[in-house]
Amino acid sequence: MRRSTAMSALAVTVVAAGAMIALANSGSAAPSAAVSSNVSSNALSGNWYGAAPYVMPEDNSPPDLPTVMAATGQKSFELAFVLADGGCTPAWGGTSPVSSDSTVPGIISAVRAAGGDVSVSFGGFGGTKLGQDCGSAAGTAAAEQQVISKYSLHAIDLDLEEPEYENTTAINNEVGAAQILQQNNPGLYISITTAGTASGTGFFGQNVLNTAKADNFTPNDYSIMPFDGGFSGASSQISALNAFHGLLMNTFGWSSQLAFQREGFSGMNGRTDSAEMFTQTDFQSVLNFAESNGMGRFTYWSVNRDRQCNPPDNNGTLSGTCSSTPQGAWDFTKFTAMFGGATPPPPPPPTTTTAPPTTTTGSGGTGGGGCSGIAAWNNQTAYSAGAVVTNGGHKWTANQWNDDEVPGGPAGAWNDNGAC
Repeated sequence: MRRSTAMSALAVTVVAAGAMIALANSGSAAPSAAVSSNVSSNALSGNWYGAAPYVMPEDNSPPDLPTVMAATGQKSFELAFVLADGGCTPAWGGTSPVSSDSTVPGIISAVRAAGGDVSVSFGGFGGTKLGQDCGSAAGTAAAEQQVISKYSLHAIDLDLEEPEYENTTAINNEVGAAQILQQNNPGLYISITTAGTASGTGFFGQNVLNTAKADNFTPNDYSIMPFDGGFSGASSQISALNAFHGLLMNTFGWSSQLAFQREGFSGMNGRTDSAEMFTQTDFQSVLNFAESNGMGRFTYWSVNRDRQCNPPDNNGTLSGTCSSTPQGAWDFTKFTAMFGGATPPPPPPPTTTTAPPTTTTGSGGTGGGGCSGIAAWNNQTAYSAGAVVTNGGHKWTANQWNDDEVPGGPAGAWNDNGAC
């Protein structure tokens, strides 16, 4: 699981990433009371939001992000984490209310002035999440909308980890909220990040997928974190990504191509919480896999750690401000910059349609009924279970959510009602 780590240089104790943290800001952009309202031109293409590495903007000695941009070519960052502050109120780290925040707006404005943009991540490992405290999908969406509006966001991430993703009600709230936000903020990029295992993801990660399917909700991307679970090197991570790829196809009935376009990788640079080690060579191997298969997201935790410790191996200990592996400054961010610059934008999530009414008029046929007034199947439309279309002179009813699955095709997503 993703976790933040001890800030020994600042003598600040950090609990799990996203949990309560004693704020100790250093090196961040000058505070500003509000984000510039002229942000529409700062929206990036989806490949850059999929390439946004995580950064804690108020903790773990945050780097100056325009400096990182200039050194690497990176255009986007994932600011982490917004949690609940004693109720259904969004707060950085669960302690710094978004409503009164005057630090993060300056950081965002500096990134946008340099030609980039940010996404904000809700959740992380530990702490109390909005989905747990807000009581409903609508309440969760209203709290998260406050953050979108405060920072004029074009992208968000739901980092669904322990303990929230073990709470079925909380997950229902989070996924339902994401669907509401997608409808109310046209074009909003939404990624969902969850735990990675050798099987792709575990029981609770699969429940996230099942909940989204039941809600007929499709985000831009589903990512797993293949670290802190007995992983060893890039080959084990690639194996997990292949397994997760199979879960996406089986859960949603997606083609292999579409499943890769909706799949993402979220790694951890250098030493992990469980003493795994991922070097620049490992990142390059996973990047090669992601690009060769047309994956939609490649990110990591965290830019705060993307610098060399002193000594370089940090005596084998875990740090929130350096990677514990020999490296140059921002070596790992250069991989996300390569992904963002080389990867074409993935397709946007489909717009779900409701089933058109069936009719009994027309020429009849072998049990199909008439087809007058029923739309022809379109490979650019996503269909929910129960949707009715015509194709090849037959009437068809969808038996599952599907996207670009031709009636009568091998996916078996449509029932043939017979000739019109």
